[in-house]
Amino acid sequence: MHTKVAANALAMKRWLGKAETALGNHSDRLNAINIFPVADGDTGTNLYLTVRAAARSLVLAEDQPAPVDVGEVLAMAGQAAMEEARGNSGTLFSVFLCAAAEPLAGHTRMTSTLLSAALNRAQIRAWSALSDPVPGTMLSVMEAAARAAAAVDAGQDGDDSNHALGLALDAAVEGALAAVVHTEEQLDALQSAHVVDAGGVGMLLILDCLRSAILGEELQDELLDGLHGYDVSDPHIHASMPDDDGVEVMCTISLSPLNAATLRQRLDEIGESVIMSQVGSGPDTEGNYRWRIHVHVPEPEPAVAVIRSLGEPSQISISELALPRDPDVNAVNTGGHER
Repeated sequence: MHTKVAANALAMKRWLGKAETALGNHSDRLNAINIFPVADGDTGTNLYLTVRAAARSLVLAEDQPAPVDVGEVLAMAGQAAMEEARGNSGTLFSVFLCAAAEPLAGHTRMTSTLLSAALNRAQIRAWSALSDPVPGTMLSVMEAAARAAAAVDAGQDGDDSNHALGLALDAAVEGALAAVVHTEEQLDALQSAHVVDAGGVGMLLILDCLRSAILGEELQDELLDGLHGYDVSDPHIHASMPDDDGVEVMCTISLSPLNAATLRQRLDEIGESVIMSQVGSGPDTEGNYRWRIHVHVPEPEPAVAVIRSLGEPSQISISELALPRDPDVNAVNTGGHER
């Protein structure tokens, strides 16, 4: 029986704070096993910095009246995460967070049914954000968590009790763990290196932080025991691999739905790992929506030219895929399994 459940807006803030700390503590090991889609060893850093942006957006808003709407809190955090998203993993988590907020809008308390709806909406949106989604990644972990929570909720016959919510949260984490273990079999690169997917492990940590924040329980360190490549004594797998050529281009841009579809098609033609996700909830006065763009390309100039041909981008960042993205992780604890 779960006895300390607090499934309100404050718990959502607590979730993201816990996730920031956990990812900070684990970023080194996540980086160490990061070899897909490119072996650039930065998944842990990217997730940490993206979640940090989400968590700190809520702290900075503390001079305002505290929102009691669970969906409003997550939408605010998701917007901040999307604006500062780093890499594939950070961008996909931002999409996940923004989408999860939608079914929760107008609610002051999470229930098993709302959790199921939020996880399902989030995993669908994350899969659809990628032009070429691949199983065996954090997408599979999101999907498994959503399916597990939905299965439990379906058996609760509309029970909106804290106990039912606790069962759904437990199931979501268990489903995520099973999916993480399975990633190694789904991708040849992971199987050859004998590791699980870094983004998948990061998503597992984030979901365990959600469980912990709502149920008032400790994080489950044993979840990580035995995950291939994740022991602190294991080497940095990507370090022995050849550098990936090319760059990662990210930006934010306002486009009509037609121009957004055109941009996705053109980026698909010249690059890989294309992610496009809407930022915010509605169009501006000209009918344009804001989009967050992510793509891997051999050279930045053609991608930037394509983007500029359709609109005026902001927050353009260009990062070498062969190098760590950002050394600004001074708070990161590299001690492996510490939480």
